[in-house]
Amino acid sequence: MMKIGEVIVVEGKYDKNTLSQIVDALIIETNGFAIRNDRAKLDLIRRLAEARGIIILTDSDSAGFMIRDMLKGSISPDLIKNAYIPDIYGKEARKSASSKEGKIGVEGMEPRVIIDALIAAGATCEELAGKSGEKSEKITKADFFAWGLSGGADSSKMRDKLKSKLKLPARLSTNALLDVINRLYTKDEIINMLFEAAEV
Repeated sequence: MMKIGEVIVVEGKYDKNTLSQIVDALIIETNGFAIRNDRAKLDLIRRLAEARGIIILTDSDSAGFMIRDMLKGSISPDLIKNAYIPDIYGKEARKSASSKEGKIGVEGMEPRVIIDALIAAGATCEELAGKSGEKSEKITKADFFAWGLSGGADSSKMRDKLKSKLKLPARLSTNALLDVINRLYTKDEIINMLFEAAEV
């Protein structure tokens, strides 16, 4: 499995599922055109772009290019790498009919095609590290449990409070929250934030 330093932005959950079987990276969905009205998600993508850089990987149809252009209009161009899949006609296995334009999307692409697209975009294959190049201690699910962010009666409320403090989308799942904060914050920073929240 290829480890990618940048955050990869895709259109939907099926694209994310396909990609997560091929690369080790943080993958964020736009939920199609819903990103236009999801300020929190767009802000998150912008912050991740500033922290790690992003690779936009959308379908090769007109909708995919519209979503790509919208992201490019909201984020500094020097933080974006563009990965393009080829026009391959057909349909994805889970669908009963092909799409409006008859093109297979990211979810239906062969792994080699996706890898080639990411490499052509200039993806950084690396061990994820802080900007200084020094490894920071990774936050784990065990840490979440120890801090009361999972497994407890009030864990959901605590996670919501943390997401609010970090200005992250409320709909982030526990696993997505863990992944995002590992990209944006150090373990000490999160501990300090939780300590401050407990004092309030």
